[in-house]
Amino acid sequence: MTPGLYGSTISLMDINKERLNTIYDFARRYAFERKANLKFEKNLDRKEAIKDADFVINMAMAGGHQYYEKMREISEKYGYYRGINSTEWNMVSDYHTIWGYYQFKLAMDIARDIEELCPNAWLLELANPVFELTTLISRETKVKVIGLCHGHLGYREIIGILNLNEKDIEVESIGLNHVIWLTKFYYKGENAYSILDEWIEKDYKKYFKKWYETSKIFPLDVQLSPAAIDMYKSYGLFPIGDTVRSGTWKYHWNFRTKKKWYGASGGFDSEIGWKFYLDMEERNMNRIKSALEDTQKPLTNIFPSKRSDESVIPIIDSIANDKEGLYQVNVMNKGAINGIRDDVVVEIPALINGKGVHRIETKNLPKRIMNFVIYPRIQRMEWAIEAFLEGGKQLLFDWLIIDPRTKSNKQIENVINAILSIPENKEMEMHFR
Repeated sequence: MTPGLYGSTISLMDINKERLNTIYDFARRYAFERKANLKFEKNLDRKEAIKDADFVINMAMAGGHQYYEKMREISEKYGYYRGINSTEWNMVSDYHTIWGYYQFKLAMDIARDIEELCPNAWLLELANPVFELTTLISRETKVKVIGLCHGHLGYREIIGILNLNEKDIEVESIGLNHVIWLTKFYYKGENAYSILDEWIEKDYKKYFKKWYETSKIFPLDVQLSPAAIDMYKSYGLFPIGDTVRSGTWKYHWNFRTKKKWYGASGGFDSEIGWKFYLDMEERNMNRIKSALEDTQKPLTNIFPSKRSDESVIPIIDSIANDKEGLYQVNVMNKGAINGIRDDVVVEIPALINGKGVHRIETKNLPKRIMNFVIYPRIQRMEWAIEAFLEGGKQLLFDWLIIDPRTKSNKQIENVINAILSIPENKEMEMHFR
């Protein structure tokens, strides 16, 4: 879909040979049907794939979902609903921080490979936790890194419900990854928050009834859930995308609490909602495999040729071909948001062209959001990075001693020992002990 990048070589890399072959075969066949001049390679060796690259895209999850689900199950056994990784403003089920040792290590290994094998390359960091990993890489390496997440597109759901034409909309969402707030919301040059307020007052009850019934079948739609409306009333700006999934313990004590705020199935990150998501991911891969088996039916008939909302390829096009565009990115603050240190990665809109990323002036976040949301979330990020860089069991203890689910020191000792004792965590155990 991007002729300006024709002639490129795409090197696909994975440690799983079957998965790698599936996507490689799919990519080649799809490009052939589109008559796209692109060359594809596949590689089980990361260094070989990264060598001489202009752009590196990290979408990997070390250990895969099942590894993290195993640790979540252990956590719940010791009284930590949805895992010890769930904390204030970080309730997203694959946004692993304190138990993400291998994910942090993988991201740093990739960054070090870039420094050695393609020092001028741009790293696009899509793998979670984007906030922690982009900050870590920016501080510890010389790599040019941009963190990316599509959660900011949640505003489209709002304007769809309000029946507003996107061409007449001007929006800005800023903050930290998975903690962004709608600081600018204009429709035809006028403040659209007044339209939103009127809809909440007059039409939300009617919307809620229909949404609640739908949430029994599709639990992933939470942008206009009661939790989102409550956060808006509490903090003064509307939460966007994955921000709605987080919040404080007010929304997450147990499954019954989640049902109150996120719908009949408890929302995206309940035990029901998360299983729905993982099953959906598996169905998507099976759909690709099934499509490949039918050599007579064009893939473009099954997966229509249209540009997705992901910004990865447009950003590459902007840098490689000096085509300036406005994108939502995660980069070092450097004065973009007042009150946040320069060495903390923030999520902001920025102009990107052949010379790189150019921060633009943004609105300030309200004092209440800074004090009760942004600063606590930054502190958790700092603790997670310190835990990865320095190790030591005390850091895990400190993480849990302030957790409202913690009832005793013994409970902390038991859950930490249990998690570190599983075979998959042998290296992580050495790091933290």
